[in-house]
Amino acid sequence: MPRTHRVVDHIVEHLAALGVDHIFGVDGANIEDLYDAAHFQSDITAVLAKHEFSAATMADGYSRSGAGLGSGLGVVASTSGGGALNLVAGLGESLASRVPVLALVGQAPTTMDGRGSFQDMSGCNGALNAQAVFSAVSLSCERVVTPSDIVSALPRAVAAARTGGPAVLLLPKDIQQGYVDVNWGGYRASRTTQDLRPIGNPHPIAQVLRHANGPVTIIVGEQVARDDARAELEALRAVLRARVATVPDAKDVAGTPGCGSSSALGVTGVMGNPGVAQAVAASAVCLVVGTRLSVTARTGLDDALAAVRTVSIGSATPYVPCTHVHTDDLRGSLRMLTHALSGPGRPTGLRVPDVVHRTELTPPPLVGAGVRYRDAMAVLDGALPDGTDIVVDAGNTGASAVHYLPARRGGRFAVALGMGGMGYSFGAGIGMAFGRANTGRPAGRTVVVAGDGAFFMHGMEIHTAVQYRLPVTFVLLNNNAHAMCVTREQLFYDDLYSYNRFRSSRLGAGLAAMFPGLTSVDVTDLDGFAAAVRAALEVDGPAVVSVECAADEIPPFAPFLAKTSIKAPATDEIPAAKESRTNVTASA
Repeated sequence: MPRTHRVVDHIVEHLAALGVDHIFGVDGANIEDLYDAAHFQSDITAVLAKHEFSAATMADGYSRSGAGLGSGLGVVASTSGGGALNLVAGLGESLASRVPVLALVGQAPTTMDGRGSFQDMSGCNGALNAQAVFSAVSLSCERVVTPSDIVSALPRAVAAARTGGPAVLLLPKDIQQGYVDVNWGGYRASRTTQDLRPIGNPHPIAQVLRHANGPVTIIVGEQVARDDARAELEALRAVLRARVATVPDAKDVAGTPGCGSSSALGVTGVMGNPGVAQAVAASAVCLVVGTRLSVTARTGLDDALAAVRTVSIGSATPYVPCTHVHTDDLRGSLRMLTHALSGPGRPTGLRVPDVVHRTELTPPPLVGAGVRYRDAMAVLDGALPDGTDIVVDAGNTGASAVHYLPARRGGRFAVALGMGGMGYSFGAGIGMAFGRANTGRPAGRTVVVAGDGAFFMHGMEIHTAVQYRLPVTFVLLNNNAHAMCVTREQLFYDDLYSYNRFRSSRLGAGLAAMFPGLTSVDVTDLDGFAAAVRAALEVDGPAVVSVECAADEIPPFAPFLAKTSIKAPATDEIPAAKESRTNVTASA
């Protein structure tokens, strides 16, 4: 039966029907009606962030957690003006990394368009044009100009976001307050319609794989996580008895050495494992799944990919020449591919290598004060239990975590490499912690790994974790610098100066003083770090461990290591005998 209610009530009820249970944002005059509607919608909690960039990364992290009863949709809300513009960098990350996010952006009333009102973003009469700004960082941007438009505009925005990226609705205040007639049966119908995504037919890829004569290597990416196709990927891998490498922002979607699987080769790209290129070069076929293979993910692979038959399946064509099959539903397409390669269609020429070469980059040693990056990651690797979600920031800290720190079995591993926005991890870790309860996974802890440079940008979101008593441990590698920039000064500018070193700080003690009751400590050596991490993981609520590192240490980052002309990477050999079976389960 039709019912008349406010536009904002319609929005929150529609989102709740889709399985979204949190909206992240910063309140303000031109978005306060949405917060009012959320207050009266028991299925949705409106979370107040400290900064709109972090609110956007909370929505990004929520989406990457798989929350929303399968909707995989993070939602961020912002008022107009400077608050709206603060969203741009966060939405840019979601766009580049193809993360589904819906942004609800308040605007001044339409009656004030082009009349010099405060925070006018209508684009009229010389005003800033919000639609032009947000169209550049979204898959879809629409300004709602009448209350009734929301009935069709909202499903369109959700459908656009689900293809992988942000969608933006610009909502003038008078439109938010307007009334609309809604049929109660409309929510379920719109959800069903939006879930019908095109499933690409993998027949051309099946033909290539069926006639492969030698090993198969699979390179997997972020769409596997977005479509939650982990189980389908493993079923295909087992049929092909393939080795799996992941791009840096998809570490949690395949088996990881040390976590119960010998099928994983490690990570590709500038922070990756050199053995991946060796494995690809020795393959009969390389199958690319759910990634475009950007330069960050592709560095070191171009020659190998050029020499090997390469096929791809996913929602976007890779940057390398290959046979590509488009699909917006990897789960469905991978099931079809596995079925086509089973039974009578099973490949007969596959060969499994005797060993998997697990390799590491080996930066030059550094003698001096502070904990070395690899040692810090070894402590975390030994301390973090299965099921832990890990969110990593940019810079030397991020490079070290991507390279050295395996994903946990049953946990997520997120890193912002689309735009590389420093400070991303603080909001994203909070969003992931909020979203976890809505994923169907068991309760667990989120660990944020960030540097002090990232902390100084957006680390005050730790207060949001305190406010909501979230199970998040923040591990801060404090080298008193923008250390990756220090390394660049040393390697590329003759170390004649440094703009990028900070005065020393005690982040742990400072946060403990700012937020009474927060467990927050500074440590300076490896034993102290190990003890502090173990204690922080047991805290009821958030905790912070800040460990002293050195700005002069070179991280495992291929462009830097090429400049230093270091020795060849270290290699471990992993027997692959059990990979001759087809039922070996890779850990998530």
